[in-house]
Amino acid sequence: MARRIELSAPVGVRWEPDDPVGVGALVLGGSSGRVDEQRARLLAEQGVLAESIQWFGGPEQHDGPWEIPLETFAARAESLAAECDRVLLVGLSFGAEAALATASLTQAPVDGVAAFAPSDVVWAGVTGDGRQTSHWTLDGAPVPFVRFVHWEPPTDPPAYRDLYARSRAAAPEDVAAASLPVERIPDVVLVAGDDDQVWPAREQAEEIVLRRARHGRATSLVADPQAGHRAVLPGEDVVEAGLRMCRGGTADADRRLGSAAWPALLDLVGSRA
Repeated sequence: MARRIELSAPVGVRWEPDDPVGVGALVLGGSSGRVDEQRARLLAEQGVLAESIQWFGGPEQHDGPWEIPLETFAARAESLAAECDRVLLVGLSFGAEAALATASLTQAPVDGVAAFAPSDVVWAGVTGDGRQTSHWTLDGAPVPFVRFVHWEPPTDPPAYRDLYARSRAAAPEDVAAASLPVERIPDVVLVAGDDDQVWPAREQAEEIVLRRARHGRATSLVADPQAGHRAVLPGEDVVEAGLRMCRGGTADADRRLGSAAWPALLDLVGSRA
């Protein structure tokens, strides 16, 4: 069991476990901008002091995922570290990018990252007036990012996977500059569906695995050929929030991927014997 506490700065939720295992986790949602309360609660049921915060669209925040200070996440990691022996970041999609960026670019005390539908690079965020800039800032400056090429969606609802693939291919120098130094992260678990139609999560995950391997770092990659953008962990409901888009996968495959990812997540937490 766990006790729920509302957070206000930033807006979010904190689940305090009855039987803590000395691990804290910051759970980050993706482009929907929502607080991922379900996933935080599931972790708290495993003894994790788990928080999830709204990182854009809230009070004194940008209205979209652009130029978000990585210090936002680093501060929560530092707060968790004051109460826990180990700190994890758990993110989905843009939230996975945030987790990997925070753990690899800042001095935040992060021991491991679980990245669902991850990215190995920093991508562009688009402002309300159409300006492309970085998803993140560090010390007040935009982090190098990959810019989007001009593109029109060929399907309705749109599948953005092709946009990301074309943008990456068009700018190899930008990709090199925007690649995250993920070898700096002690432990990484990646979860990806091959049928992700939002962005090429499996390919991006493979890039993370390869980069870490070049530096002697092992990485856990959990994948499923039929799954899409959102893996569903055991005990989670299917989430419908977010922009209208094609996410790929099937209900069965997304749950199958979540079930396969759950033991790897527990291993990262350290709650499995």
